[in-house]
Amino acid sequence: QVQLVESGGGLVQAGGSLRLSCAASGRSRYAMGWFRRAPGKEREFVAAIRKDGDSTYYADSVKGRFTISRDDAKNTVYLQMNSLKPEETAEYYCAADRRPYTYKEVREYDYWGQGTQVTVSS
Repeated sequence: QVQLVESGGGLVQAGGSLRLSCAASGRSRYAMGWFRRAPGKEREFVAAIRKDGDSTYYADSVKGRFTISRDDAKNTVYLQMNSLKPEETAEYYCAADRRPYTYKEVREYDYWGQGTQVTVSS
């Protein structure tokens, strides 16, 4: 069992930046992803990183603005978010995937954090 705890959410103005963190329990490495769910919408993929950190994946809407990274010494995954937009207001979740395939599907992920709220004001 893996426990994931997100932090770093908050209120930011449009165009601003936030860095989310996801601390994972345990020693095993997993592929890690970030997802978000806006009010009234389904959870959607944002970014993912392979367990070796060699490759990253992004939703088209965030490419060039968001960066996912991992520090395995700290068992932590980060999501740096720049140039935030009001429509990106959502609950952001990190997730761990034991057997990744596409890296982008909610159903692939085995463990989920509780989420951290990001609110972008216009």
